[in-house]
Amino acid sequence: MNQLKHFTITGILFVLITGALAHFFYDWSGNNTAVGLFVPVSESIWEHMKLIFFPMLIYSCIIFFSCRTNYPCIATSLCLGILTGTLLIPVFFYAYTFILGKDVFILDISIFILSTIIAFYVVYKFTLPHVQRKYSAILYCLTAVLFLCFLIFTYHPPDFQLFVNPALQITPFTIQ
Repeated sequence: MNQLKHFTITGILFVLITGALAHFFYDWSGNNTAVGLFVPVSESIWEHMKLIFFPMLIYSCIIFFSCRTNYPCIATSLCLGILTGTLLIPVFFYAYTFILGKDVFILDISIFILSTIIAFYVVYKFTLPHVQRKYSAILYCLTAVLFLCFLIFTYHPPDFQLFVNPALQITPFTIQ
């Protein structure tokens, strides 16, 4: 259990640091198309979901190869954590902007931190009791689908609010 706790705390720090830096990687790369597939290329909520998804996916490989013997269901728990953390970003963002009627920078940062902590909490909690393997295939497929969606929608986003910079959106709360 100490090994898993160590990897969980390290993972939170890894994702927070890597995700925060990833926010700037696209600009630092000179707007490199390949880099943009894995880091935000705009200020849309969709693109900010990458700040957890890809760093946590990378770190999951490290945890998986280090812990798979002691924790046979770690891969399933990691997929559940990745999906949870990634999807919490739009849930929290749209919940607070609905209530406040505006976007607040410090709350956006707090959402990233909270979503990361919850994601790793889910991994930790679902690894210990051994998540039933019957959900493994579904979680692997959902993670793979989200991965593919990030690759496709980065440069070909659908016409949905999730893919638009919130600062450019006109909401019901905006006075014109």
